[in-house]
Amino acid sequence: MKALVVRLSAIGDVVHVLPAAAALRAHGWDVGWVVEPAARPLLESDPMLAHLTPVPSARRFRVGPARAAVTALRAHGYDVALDFQGLWKSAAWARLSGARRVIGWSRRWRREPMSAVLAREQVELPPGITHVIDENLALLRPLGIEAVGRREFALARPGAEANAVAGLLQHAGVAEDELVILNPGGGWPEKLWPAASFGALARLLRDGGLRPVVSWGPGEEPLADRVVAGDTGPLHLACAVGTPVVALFGPTDPARNGPFSPDDRVLRAPSRNGRSDRFRVPSAAMAEIAVDDVAAAAFHRLGRQGGPRAVAF
Repeated sequence: MKALVVRLSAIGDVVHVLPAAAALRAHGWDVGWVVEPAARPLLESDPMLAHLTPVPSARRFRVGPARAAVTALRAHGYDVALDFQGLWKSAAWARLSGARRVIGWSRRWRREPMSAVLAREQVELPPGITHVIDENLALLRPLGIEAVGRREFALARPGAEANAVAGLLQHAGVAEDELVILNPGGGWPEKLWPAASFGALARLLRDGGLRPVVSWGPGEEPLADRVVAGDTGPLHLACAVGTPVVALFGPTDPARNGPFSPDDRVLRAPSRNGRSDRFRVPSAAMAEIAVDDVAAAAFHRLGRQGGPRAVAF
């Protein structure tokens, strides 16, 4: 039996589908995945996957690579394609795969509702499920797989990159037990905590005996220069590998997207408490989160009076 996972992007969302892929593998399925370039490195060495098919992103779509991807997908002979993303583009790739069964969420639970017409089997989200990881696991129920609550992330350790980072930290004189990673960037402007707040937090953590290190991606250098993490890929990766986390939330719901370890700490903008918007909404609420509260959460997360051990924001 062969199953195709369709989750094209983004990095954090791909991480949230990994437990579903692990559940498929545990139940005897050969698992393939179709993914866009940005998230491809996360999956290239994944031991759970029998096949990984890269496809062009919608923004840089080209007919030649798309045709080659369709040919590759159909050559694998998938029995089922699972559309975890709920968009037109993901639904299209699921159908183009040639899989006999195409399973996806019904209109109500999709970001682009009309794309449900491409799913041959439409699934309603069962009641009582809150976290997005469990939503993804619930999509396996038409296959007879009950895996809600499973947390398994088969992320391969990137040896060369890990060694390079270790060398940089050693050169800078930063010990692992005093390292704090601050990630000021993110995919939505509405999710970003102000850069000035990150800078103030870095000073508080440094005064508490810690060594803040700022991470950033392409185009985020100004944020890094002016300087924890919001609801974005590095936060979800940290959760997946068990790094202690302090998570900052504004427009999105931490009950759905946030850390799943009871030891981690979550701070949400006061004006957003009690809100459970499923998809993107305009918000300037992140600025409501106080620097002192974030610093206190970091110290508490690692049980230190003066500051934490190794925490990702």
